[in-house]
Amino acid sequence: MAKKLYVGNLSYNTTEDGLKNLFSGFGSVASAKIVFDRDSGNSKGFGFIEMSSDEEASAAITGVNGREFDGRQLRVNEAMDKPRRDRGSGNNW
Repeated sequence: MAKKLYVGNLSYNTTEDGLKNLFSGFGSVASAKIVFDRDSGNSKGFGFIEMSSDEEASAAITGVNGREFDGRQLRVNEAMDKPRRDRGSGNNW
């Protein structure tokens, strides 16, 4: 099962292909996604990588976390599920 990783402190010049190439040294990369601002279209400086297995994900975290890439020291850890917002009416009674 694929394991999703958070990659922070990305250079605004980093591309998804560049990120995929960096992580491919640690195993099979299922996907690479950089998050962009909806309004400006600029990178938000973070993204996500999906590795094909837990072992590859662990190797990637160990190998890339703290490493300099495109002039920035990357932060890599296991991605946490985003908490879902309550889409109720706002009335709590």
